Amino acid sequence: MAGREKRRGAAPLEGDEHRLRRRQEEAALLLRRIRGLVRWVVEEVAVGRSPSIVLHRYRNYCSAADAASPSPCACSYDAPVGTDVLSLLHKDCHTSRLNVLLRVLLVVQQLLQQNKHCSKRDIYYMYPSIFVEVAVVDRAINDICILFKCSRHNLNVVPVVKGLVMGWIRFVEGEKKVYCITNVNAAFSVPVSIEAIKDVVSVAHYILVVEKETVFQRLANDKFCERNRCIVITGRGYPDIPTRRFLRYLVEQLHLPAYCLVDSDPYGFDILATYKFGSLQLAYDANLLRVPDIRWLGVFTSDLEDFCFPDCCLLHLSPEDRRKAEGILARCYLHKEAPEWRSELEAMLQKGVKFEIEALSASSISFLSDRYIPQKIKQGRHL
Repeated sequence: MAGREKRRGAAPLEGDEHRLRRRQEEAALLLRRIRGLVRWVVEEVAVGRSPSIVLHRYRNYCSAADAASPSPCACSYDAPVGTDVLSLLHKDCHTSRLNVLLRVLLVVQQLLQQNKHCSKRDIYYMYPSIFVEVAVVDRAINDICILFKCSRHNLNVVPVVKGLVMGWIRFVEGEKKVYCITNVNAAFSVPVSIEAIKDVVSVAHYILVVEKETVFQRLANDKFCERNRCIVITGRGYPDIPTRRFLRYLVEQLHLPAYCLVDSDPYGFDILATYKFGSLQLAYDANLLRVPDIRWLGVFTSDLEDFCFPDCCLLHLSPEDRRKAEGILARCYLHKEAPEWRSELEAMLQKGVKFEIEALSASSISFLSDRYIPQKIKQGRHL
């Protein structure tokens, strides 16, 4: 490592003991609130009353956007757009939803009491005949987060981590040292818990997010990070919560620009949008998960002409692709926050073709890492 290279350290954080004490206090407060709610529900049922719980409804985007509409939509990254009332004794779909919520809440209460962690699949198998599928547990976890104004990690429900990271960074996660910087072309799993990260040091100039593991491995094989001072992250498709939180954390702590490279198809665009705007399912937590300033590096429909792709690399959009793209085009945030992104997606639809990042290998196997990425970043050819 060059002696004159400027090291970027994370912004000064509170001491480890203080952070641990604060997390313990937050967990204790959440536990008291959960116990209070459960006690209230039991008391209401015991006297024959129907307990009702009011849940805020969040929506970070809608699909009915009209640029010419005189009345803007009510979508927000932090304010609720409505409410749902769940009642235990009324015979409707909300009864089942509240029943599931309470059962999952009891599991969360036990986890917090014992300071243990589990996955949503673990919870599903505790009452499989009631939950029916893991997606039902997933929704209940979201409901609990909304009800108690917290995030999933506060409930001690941990996800299975998909994301990978490599490059010019080192940090400590709990008791584990993650020294990517000693072998910048080696892949490491992104951390499960952002709260456990400390001692972050980096000499990277930027962060590159790639859609797929195959592209990540291509860059590793080409020793891209060795020749370019950067951090490379992949969510291996649609990113999970730890990958999104880790990216957000690095951007905030290291003050680095982040670029995103996805396939030129509607699904790649949707993955890109998830990083920038958040997902609808986790709209209540969008502000903690999204990276508003992420830059779209490619691949663009306009790259077809700029880099002279052979026709054999192109695929026609399927009817399903077209429906997906049209649905994305209707999202309000493209009208309000990213009109250039919208224009690029419209161009894809107009040309009726799509292509993968790997199509860049048509001219040479290392074209992506030798020319495409460095040239586009240097020339500022991103949206």
